[in-house]
Parts: sequence; structure tokens; C-alpha cells
Amino acid sequence: MPKKLKTYQTSLGFYDQAIAAPSMKAALAAWGASSNLFHQGVARETDDPDVVAATMAKPGVVLRRPVGSNGPYTESAELPTDLGEDEAKPKRKSKSKAKSKPTSKTRPARTARNASREIDAAAARKAAAAFEKEERRREAARAKEEAARAKERARRDKAVAAAEAALDKARREHDAKAGAIEAERAALEARAEAEQERWDKQRHKLDQALRRARE
Repeated sequence: MPKKLKTYQTSLGFYDQAIAAPSMKAALAAWGASSNLFHQGVARETDDPDVVAATMAKPGVVLRRPVGSNGPYTESAELPTDLGEDEAKPKRKSKSKAKSKPTSKTRPARTARNASREIDAAAARKAAAAFEKEERRREAARAKEEAARAKERARRDKAVAAAEAALDKARREHDAKAGAIEAERAALEARAEAEQERWDKQRHKLDQALRRARE
């Protein structure tokens, strides 16, 4: 059975964000949060009927609105235009709201509000199924990206292995040729030394013969 979805809100950077998710953990993952925003007090579950309706219409999708605004949540929200002014102005509580008392006129509105907060079971199941579908799509996308990265790593490793093999082969050929040249050089040096020794002996004998002939 699909898990029942709840609506969670937070403020990150320039935006208020909301999402319909089965758990706080799922909401944090969708927001890309690196820490537990709920423990930090910057994220919470909400039962605001407008926010709930917006998120349940697109379960699993992060909706945004400019931070500090009361506008509707959408998939693509504009940057806040009066952020500096809003933060500079002190927030004041409305006296009318603080002093308002239940009257017969407000009861119907509250009743309608409470009724709007109640989500039909079939609609909730549909939203939960849509969330799971979105999660499967994300998992498939992540798996596809990981497969592409693995393929690229395999291609790169193969190219590196081929380059290393070519380098090793070239080094072995060089070592073999250099060894052969060194052997030839050693043989030539030995022949040169032998020839010099032979010539020295022959010259010595001939010098002696020349001296005897002159005497």
C-alpha cells in the first residue's frame, strides 16, 4: 500500500519550499538538504489547506515561492523583489487577530476551512501513488546517470590501459635495441683493444729489427 503523504515546508535561500512526501527523510532528500532542517527548527509539517492542495496536486515535486511571501507555491518561482525591505521592517502582530473572538459569523468559515483540510481517501491514495511514481522516475534517472558514469569510467580505464601497454611495449623495444647497441659497442671496444695490443707488439718487433739493420 502506498504510504500516506504529508506536506512539509521550509525556507532555503531566497525561497519558501514545500513538498508532499511520506516522511521528513523523504522531504529532506527532495530538498537536497545536507542536515536535518526539522531538528534545526527551519522545517515543519503544515496543514495549511492551500499549501496542502498545491503539493498534493504534484506529490514528490518541490514547489517554491519567494521567501517571506504569501503567494501560491509553484514549480518555478521568481526571486523575491522586496526581501531587503521586508527584513528591515519590524514585524508587528495584528491586534485585530489577537483580540478576535469566536462569533457566529466566523464559525461557518472555520467549518469550511476544517472541511477543506480533510483530504479524500481516494485522492490521498492517488497522490501517494503519484509520489511513488515520481520517486521511481528519480531512481531510474539516477541509475541511468550512474550507468553512464560507469561506462565512461570503463572507457577511460580501457584507454589508460591501452596507453600504458603501448608505453611498456615501446620501453621494452627501446631497452632491447639499446642493449644490442651496447653489446656491439663493447665488442668493438674489445676488438679495438686487441688490435692496439697486436699493433704494439708488431711495432716493437719491427723497431728492434730496424735498429739492428742500422747497426
